[in-house]
Amino acid sequence: MRIADVRATTVTVPLEAPLRHSNGAHWGRFVRTIVEVETTDGLVGLGEMGGGGESAEAAVEALRPYLLGHDPARTEALRFMVANPTASLYNNRTQLLAALEFACLDLLGRHTGLPVHALLGGAVREEVEFASYLFFRYPSADGSGEVRTVDQLLTHAAELKERHGFRVHKLKGGVFPPDHELAAYRALAESLPGDRFRYDPNGVLSVEEAIRFAHAIEDLDNDYIEDPCYGLNAMRRLRERTRIPTATNTVVVNFEQLAANVLQPAVDVVLLDTTFWGGIRPCLKAAGVAETFQLGLAVHSSGELGIQLATMLHLGAVVPNLAFAADAHYHHLRDDVVVGGKREYVEGRMAVPDAPGLGVDLDRDKVAEYAELYRELGGYPYDRDPGRPGWYPLLPNADFADPDAAGRPAALTAEPY
Repeated sequence: MRIADVRATTVTVPLEAPLRHSNGAHWGRFVRTIVEVETTDGLVGLGEMGGGGESAEAAVEALRPYLLGHDPARTEALRFMVANPTASLYNNRTQLLAALEFACLDLLGRHTGLPVHALLGGAVREEVEFASYLFFRYPSADGSGEVRTVDQLLTHAAELKERHGFRVHKLKGGVFPPDHELAAYRALAESLPGDRFRYDPNGVLSVEEAIRFAHAIEDLDNDYIEDPCYGLNAMRRLRERTRIPTATNTVVVNFEQLAANVLQPAVDVVLLDTTFWGGIRPCLKAAGVAETFQLGLAVHSSGELGIQLATMLHLGAVVPNLAFAADAHYHHLRDDVVVGGKREYVEGRMAVPDAPGLGVDLDRDKVAEYAELYRELGGYPYDRDPGRPGWYPLLPNADFADPDAAGRPAALTAEPY
């Protein structure tokens, strides 16, 4: 079995409402590039990646000469072929490697008739728990879905809990002034007694502000505080001054950083992202290091459709030391591009796929529909806020959005969602 062809298709899939974050926003939709790797015997494996609101088709197509004739079982060789650590100083291809690895593992599973988790040592759990991923949101085009005030956040969280059964809740912050988000987070915890909570402002607070915020929530049922400030040393200073476990998906995303964190602990919980780490297998290796040194683990989300969601489920199935619920943007989507549509949560959990490979197939009609939508709309600047033209954050940030500014920004007028 050898790779005979590689194809990439960019799609844009609508969200319930535009999602705000500390550096900008998802402008009412996700832009994702679907990767298909076909072998000489006609099997097709699936991968997926993001790109900050832009297509990665050209980057995938540029790797065709590297891939044709390669044995998809040789994923370790693929790592050095595509994302050699030294060469990657010039052409960082970690996320491209991840999408290709997903497809190769999918191929191996389809070839052997085994689910990917069986190829990775076998499942230790049949379902994976997820946290509700709560965002502040701009209104959608029909005026619904805004999350800006404390009351709107509480209503949204209660609806998600009712619909999906979440028992863990993560608030994506760094959008509004810390005092507004502190009041929102405390009200959230008080509104859902018995549940657990996480706060993640994507590293934009100063260390001192992060310490102040952590002290103000220490009495709540926190899983952890994720990336309130940026950098290992900043997180280390925070960790020395709070009783809340610290977590990251920004400053421990490779093995050098993981080693540094082991030698001088700064974060207690490492969030493993199958894209950011370059695939499922690197995440599994990192999980082994975490098991050795007794670090906590969670599965991170980078804005997935059904293909990457499957990679997260297979990873969650095989990691014995997964002590926390996984993250997912998935419930914010209006649709998916896989056969059967959106995967369901049951009491805040998802079943791990047990069909060969990743366990998902493309709905070709949906792919065509959302590829055409991407051609109509194009990309969007993920790292810009449509409601604040010309704005971008410094680190640490002191220029936050106004929580009293209601409504849908004019910059979103051309966006249909």
